[in-house]
Amino acid sequence: MSLLSLSTLVAAPPAIAAHHHRGRRVASARAGHLYRAVWHGISCVPFAREESGIDLPGNAWEWWGNAAGVYARGSVPQLDSVLAFRSNPRMRLGHVAVVARIINPREIEVDQANWASRGAISRGVTVVDVSEENDWSAVRVELGDGDDFGAVYPTYGFIYDEEDTGTMLASTAPPEPALALNPAPRDLRTLAERDDEVAELPGPAPAAGYHHYHLHHVLRVSLTGHHSRRRKR
Repeated sequence: MSLLSLSTLVAAPPAIAAHHHRGRRVASARAGHLYRAVWHGISCVPFAREESGIDLPGNAWEWWGNAAGVYARGSVPQLDSVLAFRSNPRMRLGHVAVVARIINPREIEVDQANWASRGAISRGVTVVDVSEENDWSAVRVELGDGDDFGAVYPTYGFIYDEEDTGTMLASTAPPEPALALNPAPRDLRTLAERDDEVAELPGPAPAAGYHHYHLHHVLRVSLTGHHSRRRKR
């Protein structure tokens, strides 16, 4: 396909129409078919930017440090805040997920990308705090069937779409009792799984979400035949 014909394909306004809802950009159904043809999903970082409105540079593990002096941070979940996962030997780029619902002090639901499978979006995924102090420094994520939860993942805490005042937001209430969960299956992922940079979720694939990405990236992917997802998630 020539550059001219590709530009015609992706640049026509009716084919890439998008609408905004509460600060979230959602590709139209017609645009979704086009994007899926040239881009096979979205990584967690650009997805979190789109969903939360929090605009930070770097890979997922860098967001916590890069938020200092810019966005408020803390250990209390808030709607539309970003839960930042730490880098570890088996998930070297970390992970970020957007808080979609708060169930109780130890249980939330998140929307995220690139956790269940490469580039896939999963919504309403339950995340449980398993830290001793109820400070969300260690969590387990629902595996897809609603009954089982995966390995324990270390996290930094939450990034809020508010100006950094120099004070970390923390709960003043005593820690809530830990929830009864299935035993953690193992300690994170095997080393063989690390190169995929997709965190564990061996359950059923999530419902299809939008597969939106910027046009210049779509164009570059189409022309070069590769993308930079593993370097930026």
